[in-house]
Amino acid sequence: MTSTNTHPSAILLLQDGNVFYGKSFGKIGTTTGEICFNTGMTGYQEVFTDPSYFGQVVIMNSVHVGNYGVKSEDVESNGVKVKGVIGKNLEQQYSRYQATDSLQKYFEDQGVVSIDDVDTRSLVAHVRTQGAMNCIISSENFDIENLKEQLAEVPSMDGLELASEVSTKESYDIGDPQSKLRVAVLDYGIKKNILNCLVERGAYVKVFNAKTSFEDLEKFGPNGYFISNGPGDPDSMHYAIDTIKQILEKRKPLFGICLGQQLLALAHGIPTFKMHHGHRGLNHPVKNLVTGKCEITTQNHGFGINPDAVRAAVNIEITHVNLNDDSIEGIRLKDRDAFSVQYHPEATPGPHDSRYLFDEFIEMIKRNL
Repeated sequence: MTSTNTHPSAILLLQDGNVFYGKSFGKIGTTTGEICFNTGMTGYQEVFTDPSYFGQVVIMNSVHVGNYGVKSEDVESNGVKVKGVIGKNLEQQYSRYQATDSLQKYFEDQGVVSIDDVDTRSLVAHVRTQGAMNCIISSENFDIENLKEQLAEVPSMDGLELASEVSTKESYDIGDPQSKLRVAVLDYGIKKNILNCLVERGAYVKVFNAKTSFEDLEKFGPNGYFISNGPGDPDSMHYAIDTIKQILEKRKPLFGICLGQQLLALAHGIPTFKMHHGHRGLNHPVKNLVTGKCEITTQNHGFGINPDAVRAAVNIEITHVNLNDDSIEGIRLKDRDAFSVQYHPEATPGPHDSRYLFDEFIEMIKRNL
């Protein structure tokens, strides 16, 4: 699987020893992280700024990335969160009249080290077979043995707590302060469009740092809680699990997305596990077991909740399943207003199949006023 290019301007080394050569893109430098892949054809800027990708190097499976440039509105956070990008054709030229800059300039400004001209189809097939692993990209150092030494120092994502690193440092609010719908958001890596979906439905939202105590959350006077998406291993987030247990004791409506689902499960003794290579893309089919309808969903997660433990739990109902691998995509508690999904209903993979979940959360809050 080693390329024959003997004069590379960028190099990719995998933890299993495989080496790929290509062209440098973005910042000249060296970066490390867990390799993963996204199968979406569009939305690359949203991917790069999604805090859930923090600590990861992303293979973009679409052949052309950067071809419609970048613009300030197409972000999910305050900057690029991926550790690096791998592409077949990372484009410097772009065609979109709304775009404000090229992907190359954007990566330079954001300090993103990337590699271009890689056989991404072969690489994705390799990761699908061998599973997630760490990698290193460099456009300044081509000493394989030295890169192996650097790569050996990179911690495994399994057991890594990252949510507190991407969480807001200071709390902030969005929406109408006069609204009766007051939602406290625990930010473990929140995406901006999630907040937009809540505000559009009339909620006054206050976003809190990941490690905010339950007592401080309650000072806001929320009548609903939202548990956000985010990076890292949920099983390492004991502080978050304890907070969610306290929220559930108050019996206020709770809605969790992605990492939020994993934390809700852990709060009920349901273990999580690291997936072989995760779900990341725009076309994952999910069946709503309550309505019988299928949804086309956007996903980004490398951990899941244990299916056997969920099915054995007397107080938890499975509401959604993945039609590709039968993994658990949604749960709700039977004795209180708390539910979660593993995918991203705020996203727009084309259809807006899953936006109804925000409506259900708002209606749940209204019933409890």
